[in-house]
Amino acid sequence: MRGILLLTTVFVAVFGRETFVGHQVLRVTAKNDAEIDLLKELSQLEHLQLDFWREPIDESLPVDVRVPFHSLQPVRSFLAYNEIHYDIMIEDLQALLDEEQQEMMRSHAVLPRTTDDYDYTNYHTLDEINSFIDMLVQENPKLISKIVIGQSYEGRPLNVLKFSTGAGHPGIWIDTGIHSREWITQASGTWFAKKIVNDYGRDAALTDILNKYDIFMEIVVNPDGYAYTHTSNRMWRKTRKPNPDSTCVGVDPNRNWGTGFGGGGSSSDPCSETYRGPYVNSESEVKAIVDFVKSHGKLKAFVSIHSYSQMLLYPYGDTSTPCKDHVELDELAKKAVADLKSFYGTAYTYGSTFNTIYQASGITTDWAYDQGIKYSYTFELRDIGDYGFLLPANQIIPTAQETWLALLTIMDHTKNNPY
Repeated sequence: MRGILLLTTVFVAVFGRETFVGHQVLRVTAKNDAEIDLLKELSQLEHLQLDFWREPIDESLPVDVRVPFHSLQPVRSFLAYNEIHYDIMIEDLQALLDEEQQEMMRSHAVLPRTTDDYDYTNYHTLDEINSFIDMLVQENPKLISKIVIGQSYEGRPLNVLKFSTGAGHPGIWIDTGIHSREWITQASGTWFAKKIVNDYGRDAALTDILNKYDIFMEIVVNPDGYAYTHTSNRMWRKTRKPNPDSTCVGVDPNRNWGTGFGGGGSSSDPCSETYRGPYVNSESEVKAIVDFVKSHGKLKAFVSIHSYSQMLLYPYGDTSTPCKDHVELDELAKKAVADLKSFYGTAYTYGSTFNTIYQASGITTDWAYDQGIKYSYTFELRDIGDYGFLLPANQIIPTAQETWLALLTIMDHTKNNPY
């Protein structure tokens, strides 16, 4: 224990990282709408500095909330007074963060010289991921190129890997890391990229897909936020663009898209984790993808990968009205999650975003679908609450392996069902 406390002190002194000593993550189970309304009231008490990992929407899903040490007693008292049940999901958040940092420090003693040497079993910094991208391109110049589709607010390149075997192909888009603290997604993205390289020419399904479709992969959609999670605040979610007339920084880049912008499930408060931004595509990280999709003109599938909750979602998020292709999208989602489950037995739920997880307006895949990209899906990767956004590194490869089966199913269906 003394060693962990010492390590925490060193991180604060040397790196200036925000610490979370004594913070707990509570899982709150509301029984009815009245309790949900009480939790919404609780979320508005800014002095408590609560971070809702799962928002209070309705009683169909538990509410997960990070509670700072100074707010534990009032929050517990509030829940007890109103007879709202809760469990402790994470007893000591800082302890998990310290374990994560120690593991990263142990594994990064030797820099990889090739992508074969890259440690896929651990989390990596932005510089390390960008180095991986450059190495992968250099090693496979006939199959991969790097496209810079824009710059982040802080001037970082927005790198996209293009896997292509010929000119003029339609495309499939995959992105990870739009929410910066969801580290399992960026880690899975690097594994997917290497998997494509390894399997092309060896795996018949992947080879046939790449012979007919280009695959575009943006591993770190939100590089400013991701860098910030490594240097300052591991729990950071949003972009890093300052908001005028507010001390709060950043926009939720998954509420900044054109479809349903400003609707339910997004916030007008710059301090909210779901702040939609001042206008559609206000974030350069979002606008870069919008411009790329429109200029390409032939994307046929769009997959955005998040964590956590173990779900596969399709449009819409802003409304309960089914999208016109909901029958086909539902059948494909059913098959994809069955294929995913076949690897390790991991169970996913599936359905429209609105009906499966919560109302969310201005999200990526709703916009992509409305651009005519029929096969638009959002993954929520492992887990369902034991670790939340702090999935241990020993689950990176199992998560990527099982998710790849679902991705392959979606890509194969896209190839076999041109439109």
